[in-house]
Amino acid sequence: MSSLQTQALKKLAVLGPAATLVFLCSTFADSACGQAVAEAAGANSVSAGVGSSMKAITMPKIPASGAGASTAPSSSPHLIASAGPPPEETNRKSLEASAGKDAGKLLLRATPVEGQIWVNGKIVGKTPMLLVLSPGKYQIEMRGSRGQTGKRSIDLLPHETRELAVKLDALYPARVTAAAH
Repeated sequence: MSSLQTQALKKLAVLGPAATLVFLCSTFADSACGQAVAEAAGANSVSAGVGSSMKAITMPKIPASGAGASTAPSSSPHLIASAGPPPEETNRKSLEASAGKDAGKLLLRATPVEGQIWVNGKIVGKTPMLLVLSPGKYQIEMRGSRGQTGKRSIDLLPHETRELAVKLDALYPARVTAAAH
């Protein structure tokens, strides 16, 4: 193909869409409709050019580092697992370590039987549980596996042993019935 033919094809490639645009604008006599067609044609030709010139995005390889990082190829360096004990064990041990010589004991139970125990906003484990705590006031919250909750405030005296049984109430009703009008 000669350079003259190549130039003619390039001009035709540019003039073809322009001629189509002029034809469509003249077909629609209403100026607002012609304007809309012109804008749509312009937007399509620009977006096609931009879309074809885009390159694929490549993500950089970041080596895994830090505590708990593994060498497995499928693991993410952003999801680093804690190498230590679970938070409930850490929180419980912290409370019991600060109990001191005047410590009291608190036996925690829930109905239904198994529920998570939160003392002053920190998870400490599941019911039933015996906690050794320093004397003082505590906010106890229990959460069941089906969204039930129960909250109590307790004031523990020195050398006191108490049992706290909390009935967990459903957060949402088990059934929904239509009201009769």
